[in-house]
Amino acid sequence: MPDVKVGLVQMSCVGDKTENLTRAIQGIKDAAQEGAQIICLQELFASLYFCDVEDYDNFKLAESIPGPTTEILSDIAAELNVVVIASLFEKRTSGLYHNTTAVIDADGSYLGKYRKMHIPDDPAFYEKFYFTPGDLGYKVFQTKYAKIGVLICWDQWYPEASRITALMGAEILFYPTAIGWATSQDEETNEDQYNAWQIIQRSHAVANGLPVVSVNRVGYEQDGAMKFWGGSFVANGQGKILYKASHESEETKVVAIDLGQADSFRIHWPFLRDRRIDSYLPITKRFIDED
Repeated sequence: MPDVKVGLVQMSCVGDKTENLTRAIQGIKDAAQEGAQIICLQELFASLYFCDVEDYDNFKLAESIPGPTTEILSDIAAELNVVVIASLFEKRTSGLYHNTTAVIDADGSYLGKYRKMHIPDDPAFYEKFYFTPGDLGYKVFQTKYAKIGVLICWDQWYPEASRITALMGAEILFYPTAIGWATSQDEETNEDQYNAWQIIQRSHAVANGLPVVSVNRVGYEQDGAMKFWGGSFVANGQGKILYKASHESEETKVVAIDLGQADSFRIHWPFLRDRRIDSYLPITKRFIDED
């Protein structure tokens, strides 16, 4: 099976949606020029990460999906013959909003969307104020170049999400992301947190024998209390890092992925073969209390 070239667009964002979209489109064009076939943007790329505060005015940033931004990106995708993975703030109807990623195929057609399932609520990450948990389930999308699975940021920490998406036939897992460090933290804590974030995603690659592509935003936003740590990366199906972005800078990178490795990895490390699906019912419980 031939290589697929994936493009990662790691950006910092500003308060103007039009400028963010313009910069994202330029990143898509740059990646396409370097041969990218599937291009992933970071989580909520069209705006600042507004979830650092609970502010009703921020609901004005939301839009329908499909809608104005996906229409623009559809034209770009068709022009460049690339797949675009675009994370947006979705207004489903009055009073109902989601953190959603749209997938646009290389001919410009809208393939569908995935709504973030796991919604965090932490200092400076008040997402439960804005987002209703996803109700579309886990999703895969058959694009021109590969069947892809898309999960979003906080979903990264849950092996159940990656496993189900892999079992649905995903050949690559993509994670649009917005995560960073509190600027009050010491460097050792920063390093531990980043390593944990990367390791958990690499473990999904290993457990499922397929590549993981994680695209994070970078830089300071709003009051400067949070620094988004960038560090976007690609890992193959054995967790080997094929590329890692800077913690400091915007970067657009194209990485070749060999989809044919999956069969070899899964033959030699037959985790899917040896799953004891008859024993996993307890995983559906919140916690297993003793009788």
